[in-house]
Amino acid sequence: MEAQIYAIRTTANREDQVMDFVTSNAKRKKLEVYAVIRPHGMRGYIFVEAGSRSDAEQSAFNVPYARGVLPNVIDYKEIEHMLEQVKTEMNIQKNDIVEIISGPFKRENAKITRIDKQKEEVVVELLESAVPIPITVKMDAVKVIRRESDEETDDSSE
Repeated sequence: MEAQIYAIRTTANREDQVMDFVTSNAKRKKLEVYAVIRPHGMRGYIFVEAGSRSDAEQSAFNVPYARGVLPNVIDYKEIEHMLEQVKTEMNIQKNDIVEIISGPFKRENAKITRIDKQKEEVVVELLESAVPIPITVKMDAVKVIRRESDEETDDSSE
């Protein structure tokens, strides 16, 4: 049977939390869920590509902020324009200065302290904060704004 796309209604601005829960449910229950999609600019919905309606419903079952699976199957052409191709190879290096472009720290500048390519996550420290606290964010939630030069800048200028 071919995979189909189902829409899950969510509470507005809670799409990311629902995505995380749906993804972990699908892994834990070993469901046939192939992709979880959160289209930019569309609030209150995420899309799940699953082997069956039952798998889509099971992945969203008892998930906070999930409001249920819509009755109709979504045609790929209906959401194709909302998807963007993402390059998996990110040009991010340790010590880069980045701007966080999504999440609770949106518009904050931070410095990359660690990169986890497998999980597609980076650990950053906010530049504005008084105490450096490491924060883990998805790679696609940051944008490089300044590259640290090759010369040593570890307090050697002070």
